[in-house]
Amino acid sequence: MSISVNLYYRGTNGSAAQFAEEMERSGIADKIRAEEGNLRYEYFQPLGDPETVLLIDSWRDQAAIDAHHASPMMKELALLRVKYDLHMTAERYTSIDAPAADETYIRK
Repeated sequence: MSISVNLYYRGTNGSAAQFAEEMERSGIADKIRAEEGNLRYEYFQPLGDPETVLLIDSWRDQAAIDAHHASPMMKELALLRVKYDLHMTAERYTSIDAPAADETYIRK
């Protein structure tokens, strides 16, 4: 069972998007993607909210998340959050096997 965390970064004057751009440009995001147990680390921006960036952050299990939180990247990431004066909310999800009936609604 994997764990996904949706992190909503909110700022002002484009700071959330600037934060995500610096995470990518600096290589911190790639370092996180390379961590053991990381399944997904991607930024998105809601069409109707230019001051918010969504991070979908997925991990194999809680042990992988705990190791990530203890990693050197977390200190760098925390400094960038302060630099861009971001505020966050989070949603946490665990994976399940979708019923076969759901497949009829998925266009592939």
